[in-house]
Amino acid sequence: MANGKERQCGSALFSLEEIGEISGVKVGGDYVEVMCGCTSHRYGDAVGRLRVFSNGDLEITCECTPGCDEDKLTPGAFEKHSGRETARKWKNNVWVIEGGQKVPLSKTALLKYYCEATKKSKESNRSHRDEFVRCCRCGKERRFRLRSREECRLHHDALADPNWKCSDYPIKCEEEEERGSRKVYRGCTRSPTCKGCTSCVCFGCHFCRFSDCSCQICLDFTRNSQA
Repeated sequence: MANGKERQCGSALFSLEEIGEISGVKVGGDYVEVMCGCTSHRYGDAVGRLRVFSNGDLEITCECTPGCDEDKLTPGAFEKHSGRETARKWKNNVWVIEGGQKVPLSKTALLKYYCEATKKSKESNRSHRDEFVRCCRCGKERRFRLRSREECRLHHDALADPNWKCSDYPIKCEEEEERGSRKVYRGCTRSPTCKGCTSCVCFGCHFCRFSDCSCQICLDFTRNSQA
């Protein structure tokens, strides 16, 4: 850390023992920032700046090239942006430099607030039924299971993208679409073939709305929840 004042502020989120060996640590008012990266076998290392907030939010500003303007990326989005071949495992694929070595986020203390927020969301959250998004190329509907905050984010971003395609999931367009008889099973905890009830239909909660998303739905939810 740059100075004693920053060390004192940072202790509110992390102890020196937790982040003292991590490279590039900077401390803001309600976050800690560190250097991070993700490695693609094809494109090499993509580096960025990870901000860890006390409410569990994680934001990455990409610095893969001097002209890259991608910021406020989720770790999953950064992983995809880097060209990582085995995507959707960002906790293991996104790393920081600790003690001179690349260390996955999952093996550091940086995810403790994220894990706490996820646990609280699961405890207070109603179940979310499975949803479908249609590929803009092949026209097939693909199932999204919404059992975790990460899965909810994947569906949220796919639904907002008019150019979403199977390969973004990732899945191949050549793969068969689910049969209609199978699609009626949406994962409701009350009834397997439920068409929508108060137990499985959510109109917005901390589990499926995101403070780092700029869409109007998330902005309205965040604003109302803070009122």
